[in-house]
Amino acid sequence: MNQRTELEKRFLALLQTPVSEDMKEVHSFHKRMNRYKDYVLTFLYHPGVPPDNNGSERAIRNIKAKQKVSGQFKTQRGAHIYAVIQSVTDTCIKNDQNILSTFYTIAKLHPE
Repeated sequence: MNQRTELEKRFLALLQTPVSEDMKEVHSFHKRMNRYKDYVLTFLYHPGVPPDNNGSERAIRNIKAKQKVSGQFKTQRGAHIYAVIQSVTDTCIKNDQNILSTFYTIAKLHPE
C-alpha cells in the first residue's frame, strides 16, 4: 500500500471516530471535515494545489492591516480600488513581473 492510500485510510478512519457534542469546536471541525472529505486531500493528487491556505491568508493580511490602521475604508469605491491595486501588485509579485511597469501599462491602456 502506498503512502497516499495509507494516509487516506487513516483520515477516513478518523472521520468515523465519534466526537462528543460537548466539545463544540472539535465537533464542528469534525462535521466540516466529513462534509468536505472529498476535497481535503486534493493536494495529494494535484501537485499544484498547496496543502494549506497560507497563500490566501497572506493575501488578506495587507487588507486587514490597512483596515486596522485606518479603522475602515471610507467608501465602498475606495475599498474596491484598494482591492484592485492590491490584487495587481500581488499578481505581479507572484509572476515575477515589475510592478511599476505593469501599472504604467494599465494606465496607458485605460486613461481616465
